[in-house]
Amino acid sequence: MKIPLFDIRLSEADVEAVAATLRSGWLTMGPRTEEFEESFARLLDVRHAIAVSSCTAALHLAYLAAGVGPGDEVIVPAITFVASAAAVRQCGATPVLAEVKGKHDPGIDPKDAAALIGPRTKAVCAVHYAGYPCDTSSLSDLCAEQGIALVEDSAHHPLCTPVGLAACFSFSASKVLACGEGGLLATDDDDVARLARGLRSHAMTSQTWDRHSGHAPGYDIVDLGYNYRLDEPRAALLSSRLERLEENVTRRRTLVRRYRRALQGIDALLVPYRDEEVDLASCYAMPVMVEHQEQRDDVRRAMSERSVQTNVLYPAIHDFSAYASQDRRPMPRSESVARTELTLPLYPHLTFEDQDRVIAALGDALTSREGEVNVW
Repeated sequence: MKIPLFDIRLSEADVEAVAATLRSGWLTMGPRTEEFEESFARLLDVRHAIAVSSCTAALHLAYLAAGVGPGDEVIVPAITFVASAAAVRQCGATPVLAEVKGKHDPGIDPKDAAALIGPRTKAVCAVHYAGYPCDTSSLSDLCAEQGIALVEDSAHHPLCTPVGLAACFSFSASKVLACGEGGLLATDDDDVARLARGLRSHAMTSQTWDRHSGHAPGYDIVDLGYNYRLDEPRAALLSSRLERLEENVTRRRTLVRRYRRALQGIDALLVPYRDEEVDLASCYAMPVMVEHQEQRDDVRRAMSERSVQTNVLYPAIHDFSAYASQDRRPMPRSESVARTELTLPLYPHLTFEDQDRVIAALGDALTSREGEVNVW
């Protein structure tokens, strides 16, 4: 039986929450969206949580709130999902790619980010790769010193309390807190929250639920807005699943620690981050790095033959066709991560038995490639 990279199981309570919403007849952004926003804000201990249609939408709004526009630049790590950079381009600005720290920590390197700051820089994007907090302390100091915004791409880390101007979350199907598609912008800044709430729904001065509830007789359009609304069934599903988020993360941490114990000491393999960092992480993914880039695809094929799915998290942004025309500079650390990383299966109901199958398949794949390596 194939072991998938990720898997999702909905409880009867989850299904009933969605069914009750469908029976209510109110499907667009309304009371269930407000309820989820309030719950998520309490979880993060943040003033404002604005639910939107995707993390990409949240990033777009966060960059706009930072004043990013045509001719500006935003520093983005080269190792991230493309949305971190694409949302910059949606503002008419240019993403400037920064190095990551290395295979031991694929988060953005604050020193390289500092070297890239110029007169057109408006923000730095900090990505919490695989659910591990990046160096926001150094980045926050850097951004404060330079008078620019820090925007956090927290798609992998739903327990991340914002440090910068705003943090942006993803609820897509593979994420720790998933509803299919969805996102959220969290901030302590009243002005950022006001802008995000307005622009997510066509810059309307009142929403359909407000008018339905008798709080507003009509509306005005005060800016160029977007259709970034989250619908009610997804908000209901998120509220239901939010009750088990900490349990979910606790189980993920248990599995990650077990992976780390089994894989430690293998010369042909590097496991990013330190053991003590697991306690601070949401453990969205289980990345490992092979020693040489020539190994990676062979190892993935061998594991697939053993019915274990893997993935790459992520190709380097500058290797995509849509970004190849930008000025390139050598980024050996980012390129090493992109060409040696593979992601192992991780989800809360992964059994220890199936996890042992993953570990054995990885060991066999490395052994067949190296001739000597064995995880046991």
